[in-house]
Amino acid sequence: MNPFTAPLKTHRRLLTQGMETAEKMRLLPNRLEDLASVEVGQTSSEVIYSENKLNLLHYESLTDDLHNTPLLVVYALINRPYILDLQPDKSVVRRFLEDGFDVYLIDWGEPSRLDASLTLGDYVNRYIDNCVDVVRERTTNDALNILGYCMGGTLSTMYAALHPEKVSNLGLMATGLCFDNTGGILEQWGSEEYFDPAEITETYGNVPAEFLGAGFAQMNPVDNYLGKYTMLFDNLDDKTAVENFGRMERWVRDGVDVAGEAYRQFIEDIYQENALYRNELVLDGDPVDIENLTMPVLQIIGSFDHLIPPDASKPFMDTIPSEDTDIYEFPTGHVGMAVSGKAHAELWPRVATWFRERSVTSTKGTDTPGGSDVPEGADQEQSLQKLDGVGPAYEERLHDAGISTVSRLAAADPAALAERLGISGSRVSSWIQQAQQLSS
Repeated sequence: MNPFTAPLKTHRRLLTQGMETAEKMRLLPNRLEDLASVEVGQTSSEVIYSENKLNLLHYESLTDDLHNTPLLVVYALINRPYILDLQPDKSVVRRFLEDGFDVYLIDWGEPSRLDASLTLGDYVNRYIDNCVDVVRERTTNDALNILGYCMGGTLSTMYAALHPEKVSNLGLMATGLCFDNTGGILEQWGSEEYFDPAEITETYGNVPAEFLGAGFAQMNPVDNYLGKYTMLFDNLDDKTAVENFGRMERWVRDGVDVAGEAYRQFIEDIYQENALYRNELVLDGDPVDIENLTMPVLQIIGSFDHLIPPDASKPFMDTIPSEDTDIYEFPTGHVGMAVSGKAHAELWPRVATWFRERSVTSTKGTDTPGGSDVPEGADQEQSLQKLDGVGPAYEERLHDAGISTVSRLAAADPAALAERLGISGSRVSSWIQQAQQLSS
């Protein structure tokens, strides 16, 4: 390099960088307005049920052909659920609507001080169950598809184990289920050796959103406190990138408090005691028996999820009796699976297909409420889904076993049919008793 020209090149480079920085600074006021005006949760919905702080949302259909089995999305108790509907091209809700699903979502709201005593049992056996029953009555379906995200997946697993007859198919997205030195940093931080959640709840009542947010941010401090703002500045000339950043930041900062008693139970029972995985969990006196998880189960896992590592989810499949289980692992993180463009292009079509293959297609506007897969004039007895606890998956298995009508089921031998299906005799006996009542 010519020693006489090197300083000149350096000067020109610095001058160019300075001009670029000045131009970005000129854009800053407009970009700040863009950040403040971003919209989230734009998919059209209505509140069809409310209880305490909870709202149950029903989304407007985007297609005429609907799958008979509706989908209920159960979000975590932390943050707001619009991360699943962040923007039209990055909306898990819209992906399911576009695929023909009738979609419902539980928005928990934010607990007040009076809600500090709410237990996990309250959320599972009261709130989720009431929402499920609202959808069942509205659609005349005995069982629903359920998709739970993060803590919402753990709650959904508890619910499915306690009320298996009301769950047709269970999807678990970034869900913590196994904590035996498998849960990463959160499990280490939450170890009973270092952390007593009762100290937090006794001090604050409900666990403050700021406490939770600071803890999550500390898991990746460089990116959360510096890296993302550097990236924002580098992209100030890209309005779309700035708006995308604004939506994510709005969600990150839009935290909610968590009911104190539910938080304490979750940390102690799920993380510290690993009680769900060990099949030792009890909610308000009700054993949560994971042996009841005989319905199809799908786990959706992020390979780079630092909150719920894959090993905190995968082993659970080996503990449940379901014969129809799948794991979709995708190269993304905890939040990325909900908002990354690649996940929406490649992962969510697979997830929708998994649920679709286990649901029944119908046409909107049929005379039967909720839509029926039985053609007009056909023998209504053909639909085994009329029976409580029989969804599309079980109906298919019954058909494979030669049981295609209610009258054939009524005449079946309970022990022989249970052995052929590989499920409990009590469940089969319940179906046969219902069939006999319908046939009499």
